[in-house]
Amino acid sequence: MSGQPDFNLKSLAIPAYGPSLLFGLAEGAMLPVLPLSARSLGGSVAVAALMITLINIGSLIFNVPSSMITDKYGERHAIIGASIVGVVSALCCMLAQDLLVFALGAFLLGVSGSVFMLARQSYLTEAVPAQYRARALSTLGGVMRVGVFIGPFIGALVMQLWPLRGAYAVCAGALALAGILGATLQDLPVQPEVAAAAAEHPPSVRNVVRDYRRVFLTIGMGVLLVSAIRATRQAVIPLWAEHLGLSAQTASLIYGISGGIDMLVFYPAGKVMDRFGRRWITVPSMLVMAVSMMAIPLTHGAVSLCLVACVLGFGNGIGAGMVMTLGADFSPTVGRAQFLGIWRELSDAGSTIGPAILSGVTAVLTLGGGVVISGATGLAAAAVMWRAVPTSSDHTSTPEKVRTG
Repeated sequence: MSGQPDFNLKSLAIPAYGPSLLFGLAEGAMLPVLPLSARSLGGSVAVAALMITLINIGSLIFNVPSSMITDKYGERHAIIGASIVGVVSALCCMLAQDLLVFALGAFLLGVSGSVFMLARQSYLTEAVPAQYRARALSTLGGVMRVGVFIGPFIGALVMQLWPLRGAYAVCAGALALAGILGATLQDLPVQPEVAAAAAEHPPSVRNVVRDYRRVFLTIGMGVLLVSAIRATRQAVIPLWAEHLGLSAQTASLIYGISGGIDMLVFYPAGKVMDRFGRRWITVPSMLVMAVSMMAIPLTHGAVSLCLVACVLGFGNGIGAGMVMTLGADFSPTVGRAQFLGIWRELSDAGSTIGPAILSGVTAVLTLGGGVVISGATGLAAAAVMWRAVPTSSDHTSTPEKVRTG
């Protein structure tokens, strides 16, 4: 398929991007009310915060099994299965009468997201010609962000009729529809030479780790750092707003404006990566995020914080899909699902480590110190990307070039 000159990205709009938009919408509707529901079931503030962490834990634990499921059953069936698990997750949270069932629902949402995102990335990597890859995957990341952005608003409307549980109803409905749209995906044909190679040397997680360990120890570490600063960004804006004495409404508005900037630039950034190479986006994205993050302690009011948050959102937005694009570039034809499962494991590890660094440094020093140290991870990520990401935009033979042994 990579040789098709008349490929049109719009052909994937409904079967590929529709489910992604709906999955993002489902998460956006559910995430804001998870802590509130936990509190209503008698949980402490710490327990309420743990519910969000359980989503990350579910994803982190299930990334490698997700790769095995996708490899065995194919992307289309994996997406349908992930949607079913997501609906069960939402129903557990909606109908839970105790914290144990509710925690199970939060954990299953992470499992569902892990399978869904890996299958989606794997499908687009194979379905889209290499010269359109960054645009396709940046659009995937951008569409998910659009869904997450509008999800809370739709959830809030439904909660006018059905407090708290209405958000989970929106989540369940969106995930059910995502599964239906995912079922319309056309299964990709298996190339005879690929099938023969897989039959001769069946791919395994252990073999992929061994063969591509140099990739994981170089660009993979950059991906971990990228995910760390991205996850920290989500906590820094509201925390610094509170530090400045701003109201919760003002903090939400600043966060929303930053998120709006984030959503506007994903497609142009993907086009730049396709045309000029990945380094033209990966390095500037991290530099902009690092500098703007480190500038947050210098803000002293709503206006200055909003301006810096917008720059931070821009840096994050131009990097939409870059982690998935790099994973697709370096993934082998045989063992792709296993490779991407490990890739997502590194990304999720960074998302867990980033906020932990912010918390630990803040406890020892100050919030400002924690923000600056967290911003420095962006500088480290930029350095790794500058060093390890190829300058050329041609990545069709990258896995063979970097394979260990």
